[in-house]
Amino acid sequence: MTARILSPFVLGLLLLFLIGPFLIIIAASLSAGDTLAFPPQGLSLRWVFKVFTIESFRDSFAMSMFLAIGGTVAALILGIPAAYALSRYKLPFGETVRTIVSLPIIVPGIIVGLALLRYLVVPFGFNITVALFFAHTALVLPYAVRVVSASLNNLRSDIEEAAVLLGSSRLGAFFRVVMPNIRGGILAAFILGFVTSFNQVPVSLFLSGPGVRTLPIDMLGYMETTYDPSIAALSALLAFLSIGIVFVAERFLGFSRYV
Repeated sequence: MTARILSPFVLGLLLLFLIGPFLIIIAASLSAGDTLAFPPQGLSLRWVFKVFTIESFRDSFAMSMFLAIGGTVAALILGIPAAYALSRYKLPFGETVRTIVSLPIIVPGIIVGLALLRYLVVPFGFNITVALFFAHTALVLPYAVRVVSASLNNLRSDIEEAAVLLGSSRLGAFFRVVMPNIRGGILAAFILGFVTSFNQVPVSLFLSGPGVRTLPIDMLGYMETTYDPSIAALSALLAFLSIGIVFVAERFLGFSRYV
């Protein structure tokens, strides 16, 4: 009886712990005051509208979207063949390759950013945007390989072999049989990679330059000089964007059926 009473209470506390900060940010973004505060000083949408008028936010948002989408697509282009090879063939150094691919997750982002700045940008004069693109692709690649590998491991290899025996080429069997059956894993890898890249701070902090800043770095710089609720409004909009991406994936792509 006690457990039945406590369970809803504990569940409510857990939901409050998870959703509470999000609700506070939304409330602060609707404040009518001139400074970021909670509880809000009245209610107004002016800070939400102001977000769209700040040019640096628009430019950095475009840069973050380019890096998140482009870097994730590039990681999938590299990661899907790598995952297929690691899952379907007994490679001599398969486990070593898996470990190397996972290094961007294991190594702290600050070290990765500093290493790229010191040994790629400075000596070779790489363009900052190109360096950021390479860095974000490398950071997302482990998610692409591991998630797609999990989907491939759950797909029976004899289905692919049956297609080959029926006259399909190995490449044709991959695109006609394997790819449709692992699209849930590919979608999951894309969402994980997109969110990871878009919210990346340590690597982007070292590789930002004049006129080239991602949105999280631009938000940090903005808060150093300005303390108005526009940061809370932008944070709330980004949270709704993430929720919208997951909703679209679930509603139109049937995400839950594949993972």
